[in-house]
Amino acid sequence: MTKLFTKSPISRRSFLGTVGGVAAASALGPRLSWGADELNVLVWCDHADPKLLQPFEQAHNVRVNVKTYEGTGTALSIIEQSQPGDWDVFVIDAPDVPQVAKQGLLMPLNKNDYPWNDLFEQIRNAPYNSVDGKLYSVPEKFGYYGIAYNDSKVNGTDMSSNDVMWNAEYKGRMAVYDYYFPVIQMIAISLGMKPSDVNVQNLEDKIRPKLLELKPQVSLIGDIVGVQNALVSGNVDMIVAGAEFAVSVLTTERPELQWTIAENGGLIWTQGLAIFEDSKKKDLANEFVKWVVSPEGQGLLATSDCYWAMPTNSKAALSDSQKQILRWDEQPGFLAKSHLSFLPQPDLDAAMLELWMEFVQS
Repeated sequence: MTKLFTKSPISRRSFLGTVGGVAAASALGPRLSWGADELNVLVWCDHADPKLLQPFEQAHNVRVNVKTYEGTGTALSIIEQSQPGDWDVFVIDAPDVPQVAKQGLLMPLNKNDYPWNDLFEQIRNAPYNSVDGKLYSVPEKFGYYGIAYNDSKVNGTDMSSNDVMWNAEYKGRMAVYDYYFPVIQMIAISLGMKPSDVNVQNLEDKIRPKLLELKPQVSLIGDIVGVQNALVSGNVDMIVAGAEFAVSVLTTERPELQWTIAENGGLIWTQGLAIFEDSKKKDLANEFVKWVVSPEGQGLLATSDCYWAMPTNSKAALSDSQKQILRWDEQPGFLAKSHLSFLPQPDLDAAMLELWMEFVQS
C-alpha cells in the first residue's frame, strides 16, 4: 500500500497564528513519569519512528516518551499548559528558534558536543541556529521547496526551472501547496531575487502579478496530504512547493514520482534539536541530541516512516538506494544554488499572507 505523507515540514503559519494547541497534538503523547530512566520529547512525527528511538533507549536504558505536534504555535500551547521540567527535548522549525530562545525556553548548547564540522556548512551556519552568539538549536534535518512531479507525464527538463509554473503546457495539471511562505519566495527566486530581498513594495509591484498569473494554471490548492494524494491518483502531474518531503517516501513503490529544485535556485527548509532550559535531565537530553545527529541516527531520521528528507550530517549512514532516492550525491550542488528560507518582519509577513488569501480566493 502506498504510504502518504502526514506532516507539513515548516508551519510558520501556525507559529504566527497561534493555532489552538493541544487538540492538534498527537495521541502519542508522553506518559509523564519522572523516573530517572525516562526522557520526554516534543517532536515532529519523524521522531516517533521506533527505528530511531529503540537504539537510543537500549543504549541508555531509558524510555523516550514522545508527543508529536505540527507547528511551533501548537508546541508553545502545549508548553504553556505544562509544568516546568515536563519536557526535555524540542524539535523546532529552525526560523522560529530566535523567538523561542528569547522567551527563555531553550538552553544554550555547545557545538563541540556534536559532529559540527560534519554538518553541511550552509545548514550549520544558518543565522537562526544562534542568538547573540549562543547556539540554541542543532540542525538535524532539511529539505527543499521545489517541484514534485510524475516523470511519466511531464517533460523532466521543464521541471528544472521555476518558470514551469507558468508554462501553458501544464495548465490545469498542477497543484500548489497551500502555504504562502514558500510559494511567494519561489516566485521571488524566479524573478531573480533572493528571498531576503522581498519587501512590502516589491511584493506588491513584482511578486503579486506573477502570483495571480499562476492561478489559471492551478487545479488544486491544498495541504500536503491533499496535493500528494492528487499527484498519486493522477489528478495532477506536478506539485508547486513540493520536493523530497512529498514523494521520497513513495518512490520505492512509485518510481515515476520524482522531485527537483530549479536551476535558477531552490528554497531550503530546516528543523533543529533544542533542549529546554527547565529540563531536569539536561545531560540525558544532550545524549539524545548527539544520537540523532550521529551518522547512524541521521540515516534513520532521514528515512523515517513519516517522511523522508535530508540529514544534516554529510556522513549520514544511508544505503545506496536511499541515497539515490534523496539525490544525495547532488546535495552540494543543490545547496550551492539554493537559498535559506528567511524570517520576515511582522508587517511583511502580514502582507504576504494577505496576498496569499487574494490568490486563493481569486
